[in-house]
Amino acid sequence: MKTILLGGWLLMSTLCANGTEYNIRDFGAVSDTTRLSTEAVQRAIDACHEAGGGRVVVPAGGYKIGTIQLRSHVNLHLQQGATLYGSTSLADYRPMKSAYVSLRTQTETVQLIYADNVDNVVIDGYGTIDGRGRAFAKLSWNDEGITRPHLLRFIQSRDIVVKDITLRNSGCWMQHYLACDRLRIEGIKVFNRNNYNNDALDIDGCHDVVVCGMIADSDDDGITLKSTSPRLCENIRIADCVVSSHCNAVKLGTETNGGFRNVNISGIVVKPSENQQEKFFGQWIGSSAISLEIVDGGVLENVNISDFTVEGTESPIFVRLGNRARGYYEGQVINQVGKISGVHIDNVQIRNAGRMGCSITGLPGHPVENIRVSRVTLHHRGGVTESDMGEIKRSIADEKEKEYPEATMWGCLPAKGFYVRHARQVEISDFRVLTDQKDVRPEIVREDVTPID
Repeated sequence: MKTILLGGWLLMSTLCANGTEYNIRDFGAVSDTTRLSTEAVQRAIDACHEAGGGRVVVPAGGYKIGTIQLRSHVNLHLQQGATLYGSTSLADYRPMKSAYVSLRTQTETVQLIYADNVDNVVIDGYGTIDGRGRAFAKLSWNDEGITRPHLLRFIQSRDIVVKDITLRNSGCWMQHYLACDRLRIEGIKVFNRNNYNNDALDIDGCHDVVVCGMIADSDDDGITLKSTSPRLCENIRIADCVVSSHCNAVKLGTETNGGFRNVNISGIVVKPSENQQEKFFGQWIGSSAISLEIVDGGVLENVNISDFTVEGTESPIFVRLGNRARGYYEGQVINQVGKISGVHIDNVQIRNAGRMGCSITGLPGHPVENIRVSRVTLHHRGGVTESDMGEIKRSIADEKEKEYPEATMWGCLPAKGFYVRHARQVEISDFRVLTDQKDVRPEIVREDVTPID
């Protein structure tokens, strides 16, 4: 046994084979969702950190907390049957402001579990973290993280593992990893359909990341790579996940100040949610399966997407170079259009999609380049008639250079397969389109595209 004196508490911790364990009940936590255990859990974390590291154990039961802050060398372990419940009162959340400058660190934000500039942190076990995010009303268009808490947020941290746990019901984004190195997310389950901005996973300007075996069901985007600062998402491997989303199942964007380089994503199943009773954003069958976007001056290069099985989505594949030119700090001027080059999308099987079609588009004078699409089968309901084509052509005539990039931004496209505009070195091979109803559109439409196979 080891005796620890912390903040006037005389505590006993038990040495186990994996190091020292710190049971939150020994620090005053109670399995009672009418009483706060925030301070008790934080005492356990701080004691573990001060002793050089170990495991903070959340035993079976339900514990209500506000903001807790993780420390270096701490393993937060939730035993099977254990649930950390977020408080439904904003007063129990501690506003935080990181020194790291990005689009979403300009003001204080609130989150249930927070870590900034930490090393060697693990969150694991077969328990659950439930943010009870439905309690927090959306007050303005950009209030995520300010009046609606993130559930899990890591900033500029290293050697982070999140494994096996279940994450539910965040106030906004479920988990945000910003400017982190060596991140591994494995075997977790995410259910986030109770509020606006309910993304499942946001990886933002991180390097050396592996995500595998995640099952996610989100109202907003599913697996999302972002770049809300000049730091690129770089050296990313995502594999063997099942994703349901009303918006984009897998997206690189929308925030793209730095961009994305060396990204490999494969073995993804995309399907509609089993819960079709409520929708905050997007489309009932999802907006897209794959969205690759640069709109804020960044770069997207050396990206490999393969082995997707897709059920639904209105416009399954969306590649977009735009020029929204939004800076990551107030007053910043973005005076260059970004770049998309070096993308391979291979072996994608899509059925029961919407009839919009897919698109690969740049801007006049700023083409997307070196795009290969191979072994894609697209099945949708079809049904576009000659009388529809006039409205379709009027809609697509607007370049929408500055608009928010969304796969459904033009509605039905002129092609029932791929609409390709402002592009160079685009190759589409072994591609089939099947429609339930007769559709007058050609499979592929090319505008300002040279050369193409």
